[in-house]
Amino acid sequence: MTIDQHTTVGIIGSGAMGAGIAQVAAMAGHNVVVYDNNAAALSKAQSMLAATLQKLEEKGKIASAADILGRFRFAEHLTAFEECGLVIEAIVERLDVKKAVFAEAEKVVSSTCILATNTSSLSVTSIAAACSIPSRVMGLHFFNPAPLMALVEVIPAIQTDAALIPIATTLMQAWGKTPVTAKDTPGFIVNRVARPFYGEAIRIYEEGIADIATIDWAMTEIGGFKMGPFALTDYIGHDVNYVVTETVFQSFFYDPRYKPSFSQKRLLEAGWLGRKTGRGFYDYAATAAAPTPNKDVELGKMMVDRIVAMLINEAVDALHLGVANMEDLETAMTKGVNYPKGLLAWCNDEGTGKWLGILDNLYQQYHEDRYRASVLLRKQAMKNKNFV
Repeated sequence: MTIDQHTTVGIIGSGAMGAGIAQVAAMAGHNVVVYDNNAAALSKAQSMLAATLQKLEEKGKIASAADILGRFRFAEHLTAFEECGLVIEAIVERLDVKKAVFAEAEKVVSSTCILATNTSSLSVTSIAAACSIPSRVMGLHFFNPAPLMALVEVIPAIQTDAALIPIATTLMQAWGKTPVTAKDTPGFIVNRVARPFYGEAIRIYEEGIADIATIDWAMTEIGGFKMGPFALTDYIGHDVNYVVTETVFQSFFYDPRYKPSFSQKRLLEAGWLGRKTGRGFYDYAATAAAPTPNKDVELGKMMVDRIVAMLINEAVDALHLGVANMEDLETAMTKGVNYPKGLLAWCNDEGTGKWLGILDNLYQQYHEDRYRASVLLRKQAMKNKNFV
């Protein structure tokens, strides 16, 4: 199995992610087949891609929008994938639906076609098991918006032919992306390690320690994050962010470290999904007054340390369990979610002992497994060693 610029790329799903990945592939020189069984969605994607490419041409970022758009073919039948050497699925995050689509696609494509899923948190191994040749199935997790976000998580299933990893990695680099390799565990790197950014912030809010505006202020102004956790979940959408949290929680056999919150679930149930609906943790109505944060620096530092300690613990545990190597963990969190620095570097800057102390204090206070420190963090702190 090989992929080069002459390989036709198939995309299953014409939503924001599917269309975005299709744009990346076409701009890298590939002919691209975009499939969707919803004719209206397919037509909308075609119009949006044409408009996007036209804007890029006007800005001088591409030579000809027409040339790139000419590489696309939009299809309502899977049979259009017959000539594809790579097919990437980007549809709803439901395992049953993905497995069914992969089983159908495999009947159409050649025996050498690579099949990839853009799942953000589901088991790639389980999806591969739906295919008669599971060795050609893998995960290629792009981040939204795909044309702008550099990171791609390359995820081999346990059945994946090991030769596909360097092939996929080289291809993503050719597409201008920054690939990292992740073990097929729930949430892979980013959606696993980032869970406390949202979950611990919500826990602090639910306990009445601070309101959402104050927590967001602390994480941006003191912590250096580009967006606070509540503003970010509203931007992502609770229909996406909460579902990922719930999926990771269930997939980790209900480990309390990933436990979802009722506060976010109620927003989802109310249909208050964030910016897209005009209401989430914040009210986005034109007449709504912006909440004023309490700029208590001591309180802010305490909250930042608590949330960062939980993030560092997740990164260290991911390293301990072989989810990814140190370099890929650091790259994933800086390129995938734009953290101000890699979490292992952050740990080193202030010493493993500090972060272990915060976690142990929380554990003693709450007596919850949510705050158990990774054994690797404890070992490093006992030796007064950093991560190198």
